[in-house]
Amino acid sequence: MTGFDEEAIEHARKAFAGPIAFLKSAPSLQFLPDAAAPEVAFAGRSNVGKSSLLNALTGRKALARTSVTPGRTQELNFFDVGTPLVFRLVDMPGYGFAKAPKDVVKKWRFLINDFLRGRAVLKRTLVLIDSRHGIKDVDRDVMKMLDDAAVSYRIVLTKADKIKPTELVTVAQATADEARKRPAAHPDIISTSSETGLGIAELRAAVIEALG
Repeated sequence: MTGFDEEAIEHARKAFAGPIAFLKSAPSLQFLPDAAAPEVAFAGRSNVGKSSLLNALTGRKALARTSVTPGRTQELNFFDVGTPLVFRLVDMPGYGFAKAPKDVVKKWRFLINDFLRGRAVLKRTLVLIDSRHGIKDVDRDVMKMLDDAAVSYRIVLTKADKIKPTELVTVAQATADEARKRPAAHPDIISTSSETGLGIAELRAAVIEALG
């Protein structure tokens, strides 16, 4: 259960109905934009459907680039929401890509760890988990990174249309059980599908809630 009422859902819909624009990519911390607004970041394994979900969330077909090549996004991508600026979405580089060179993986860890620990305007990270596979060890590594950095995060299941409803219930319950054991994790899970629109309205509300 996500616990959002109709008023919260409608408020979130309106927040995402205004201007949304790509701001910049940051390959390292020196390129980060000014901390001018609260931020919500999106993290997930490569090929988890992060770009598709961002596009569905914002109602834009090509805001975030989707790629068939896992691990393509190796920078922090920032998107401005609202005019004047209300908040930002941050698309974090996908993790867990098997074919990446070790130095690329190391660079990713340093970039993400430094960003998480040093970004005062970061209000929450949404950790995307493929509902077909559930939480993997590489996801647990990132969740531990978030726990250690004391960055609040919430788990979002993606591609929920790809499994049977009964399986989704089981995966969501197992995911929620694990989340409750972690100090920085939000206890509620949101199941989504960028194909069918399942959970997108609730995800928007969760973003707005996280902004405080």
